Amino acid sequence: MLERCDLEPLFFAPFVSSVMRVEPAWIDYNGHLNMAYYNVLLDRAVDEVFELLGCGLDYVKEYKHSFFTAEAHVRYLRELHAEMPVRVTFQLLEFDSKRMHYFEQLFHAGEGWVSATSENMSLHVDMEAKRTAHCPDRILAALSRMKAAHAKLPRPEAAGRGIAMRGRALVPGAAQHEAP
Repeated sequence: MLERCDLEPLFFAPFVSSVMRVEPAWIDYNGHLNMAYYNVLLDRAVDEVFELLGCGLDYVKEYKHSFFTAEAHVRYLRELHAEMPVRVTFQLLEFDSKRMHYFEQLFHAGEGWVSATSENMSLHVDMEAKRTAHCPDRILAALSRMKAAHAKLPRPEAAGRGIAMRGRALVPGAAQHEAP
């Protein structure tokens, strides 16, 4: 019989979310998942991670602190359609007392191909003061354990990418040409 009920969470590398499904109402007029709902799926996986780290809904209610996304870079790589099963992986890249930098990949849960990636910077915020705040030691300890597990993973090739139209100089007033 288990004598302790306060076991430390086990951090898999990377974290893998539960299986989710693309809801039919999320399909846009192009016949595939609307871009906003990629973010919903990615964010639901983050909610699972936050519960594991100890900074989920109960933490927000009790301590009036939370993580807010400050920046996100999403890449849409392959279409998703209604009822497709998906999973998200989460890799913690870096963290400090107020910030968390992580990378997610959205996969088709049955076939294994990547549909989208998202690189994010989240800030720990005191919701009453509406300012960034230091994480409590227990959250930092959980982040340290997750980072130690994720440090064994290679850094995602797409992490740190910017957006640019390489090789094309845009001239003010000139006609724009279609991409090749």
